Amino acid sequence: MVKHGKRYQEAVKKVDKDTLYDPADAIRLVKELANAKFDETIDLAFRLGIDPRHADQQVRGAVVLPHGTGKSQKVLVFAKGPKAQEAEAAGADFVGADDLVAQIQGGWFGFDVAVATPDMMGVVGKLGKLLGPKGLMPNPKVGTVTMDVTKAINEIKAGKVEYRVEKTGIVHVIIGKASFTEEQLMENFRTMAETINKAKPAGAKGQYIKSVAISSTMSPAIRISPLKVV
Repeated sequence: MVKHGKRYQEAVKKVDKDTLYDPADAIRLVKELANAKFDETIDLAFRLGIDPRHADQQVRGAVVLPHGTGKSQKVLVFAKGPKAQEAEAAGADFVGADDLVAQIQGGWFGFDVAVATPDMMGVVGKLGKLLGPKGLMPNPKVGTVTMDVTKAINEIKAGKVEYRVEKTGIVHVIIGKASFTEEQLMENFRTMAETINKAKPAGAKGQYIKSVAISSTMSPAIRISPLKVV
């Protein structure tokens, strides 16, 4: 059984586990509880009333949060020629082709997001078993397979986050840092909630958003009323 420290135990006392909080109250409380010596990450978890085993009930995409995530993203771009030059000019951290493939095959993963031009996917495909499990494989559905590498890089650097439902029907996303203001977290929260709501699969039946919880890196989860999410 996991044993939590004194700070966590004190935080638990401040959270009413039987209460479904209003989003604004939950954000205020999670900021209060995020009192570690580092800038804690604020995480949202949506439990959805879908069956991810069915292809028509997948929830996946990407959205640019109004205030970003507070995390600096290292962007790798698979491209050649003029597109490689464009990626470098746009601020990509790593740009290349077969050389990057070889590095990754050798065990290097010093980046957060990978972007590729469509013509490079034949080469990048070799990395499917390495990048896929880590959620790093470029995908046209989230805008990371594109000819417009400048736009892709700018969006990622501005705070674009990808979301994908897990096998358990839960979507985990980061909406900022404890140092964000309540207003900034609220705007990011609303943007994420609206995005998840719009992504409802046509095959989903019954209540779509079953539960929502917000937490910081070191705090317990604070449950939010699904009825007040959107």
